Amino acid sequence: MSPKNKDPGLAWLIAVMTLCRLVLNTARRFAYPFAPVLSRGLGVPLTAVTSLIAVNQAAGLLGFVFGPLADRRGYRLMMMAGLGLLAAGLLTGGCLPFYPVILGALFVAGLGKNMFDPALQAYIGRRVPYARRGLAIGMLEISWAASTLVGIPLIGLLMDRLGWRASFFALGGGGLIGLLALRLVIPRNNRPADREDQSAGFGEAWRLLVREKTALATLGYTFLVAAANDNLFVVYGAWLEKSFHLSVIALGLGTSVIGIAELLGESLTAGLADRFGLKRSVLTGLALTVVAYGLLPLMGRNLGLALTGLFLVFMAFEFMIVSSLSLSTELVPGARATMMSFFLAFASLGRIFGALIGGPIWLAGGIAATGLVSVLLSGLALAVLAWGLRGWRRS
Repeated sequence: MSPKNKDPGLAWLIAVMTLCRLVLNTARRFAYPFAPVLSRGLGVPLTAVTSLIAVNQAAGLLGFVFGPLADRRGYRLMMMAGLGLLAAGLLTGGCLPFYPVILGALFVAGLGKNMFDPALQAYIGRRVPYARRGLAIGMLEISWAASTLVGIPLIGLLMDRLGWRASFFALGGGGLIGLLALRLVIPRNNRPADREDQSAGFGEAWRLLVREKTALATLGYTFLVAAANDNLFVVYGAWLEKSFHLSVIALGLGTSVIGIAELLGESLTAGLADRFGLKRSVLTGLALTVVAYGLLPLMGRNLGLALTGLFLVFMAFEFMIVSSLSLSTELVPGARATMMSFFLAFASLGRIFGALIGGPIWLAGGIAATGLVSVLLSGLALAVLAWGLRGWRRS
């Protein structure tokens, strides 16, 4: 917060919530790099572990229910329930290391994240002035990059020293600690900032959203940009490996580059988006993302250029998506959590679609085809969002 608007209570709240989201985000992402370890530990094929990942992602589609529930029952309650589900699921998985249990554990953990995130974003939208919204959301979203740069390496060390089950105990314990911390930083009687409309039901919340042209355009944009990003994300490792004959360790460098790019994008949102204007930041970030996708095939001549291209793509994408999260907290003030849960659910749908098309497109035309499809999807997203935001002013 700026000096004249400094709120020590709010700063402490954001710090605690950022740590809570670090646990949630690490739980969402750790299965990707450690899929072979989980496969060996559970005694199942690698394809069975990818099913675990898919189930965890699919939990995001239930956000269509959790958002209206948060608007009706309160943001604090839903955040605590989300952390509770994460802790219960992962601790159960650690205690009962059998494939069906782990499958259920990761699904429940996915539900927890998708209960927590919309309620948190809605709470920040209710509590933080719009002029400082980009700063607050940008600070919170640093936990996404931190999960790659800090959380996953720590989980790797635990697995190496104590076995794969240690990751479930550590993340489940982190969820319990976060739950207790949240009880302290958000008082139970804080009703005015805890829910926007105590009488709004599911149908009313959905109707508020459907009536807003800007909200509907934002959901379309979210689906398209998520599809464009996963269209690349699922094949970038294959591109680097095939083009530059990288080892597994060297491929880890690509993940580190993406993590640093995400951190810079989130930091740019926190530092610049409020001054530049959230609407202008989203549109500018999206335009830069289109350009970065277009340049990527031209930067595949050597490894340094290829990694630079990936860095530019993910930095621009993260600046755009975090700025749009900040903006979306204000699009439907009467149903903030509903809007944010729909935002995340449409992002999940887009990522599923992008993952499905990414492999065939790569096989058909290599990185040139991948870049072209991501350009087309992102360009369409730019047109949809520009139409939806035309004439929009904060009410």
